[in-house]
Amino acid sequence: MTDGRLALLKRAERGIITPLPLLPRSYVMQVTLRAETGRERGSRSSRRLRRQGMVPAVVYGRNLQPVAIAVNARELHTVLHSDAGINALINLEIDEGASRLTMARELQRHPVRGEITHLDFVTISLTEKTRVEVAIELTGESEGVLEGGIVETIRSSVEVEALPTEIPQSIVVDITAMAVGDTLRISDLPVIEGAEYLDDPDDPVVTIVVPAAIVAEEAEEGEELEEGEEGEEGEEVEEGEDPGGE
Repeated sequence: MTDGRLALLKRAERGIITPLPLLPRSYVMQVTLRAETGRERGSRSSRRLRRQGMVPAVVYGRNLQPVAIAVNARELHTVLHSDAGINALINLEIDEGASRLTMARELQRHPVRGEITHLDFVTISLTEKTRVEVAIELTGESEGVLEGGIVETIRSSVEVEALPTEIPQSIVVDITAMAVGDTLRISDLPVIEGAEYLDDPDDPVVTIVVPAAIVAEEAEEGEELEEGEEGEEGEEVEEGEDPGGE
């Protein structure tokens, strides 16, 4: 066993948790997206819209009955792939001069191309909290990785409840100080002012583990050592004289 591997296994056994430096976050941005009303419902009309570069959708919310709309596919892609991300606050321009603040929900995608084929827009209020999934972004090279460990990501997002203006674009965590055996949990994520994590605080997010190959190799070496010791004991008994033999 090399000194490096021995140190790796000892760190894993201790499982010491190192305080993690947390980086500042950015808030979700507001963007504008035009929508066309009056589209026909049904799969045939939806296919026709997609061939024309449009995405069928529906907008609904409090005090608003569902309205069938269509949005430009390229404009939608730009909105959802901007810095605002999937939780962007979208000012949906439905009619002349009229707009509603919404968030994209229930995205349906083509099974092969991955293109959005349908989605919902849910109206929201800036004064009421909403629930969203926020991505967890890991940064830095873990000390455990430098020692030979592996970063195992258990979950890449967390559910958060907050006012629309308090929703972070992502939750950034620096894992540089994490050693082998360390586990980052929901309770270790940074406090978000005006927001609340809804998942179980004990749920693990990321951990630094010992590669399975190293664990298996050390187990094999241990078995070989035990077998060798048993063999030596057997030889000593065979070579020794029996006191009651005469």
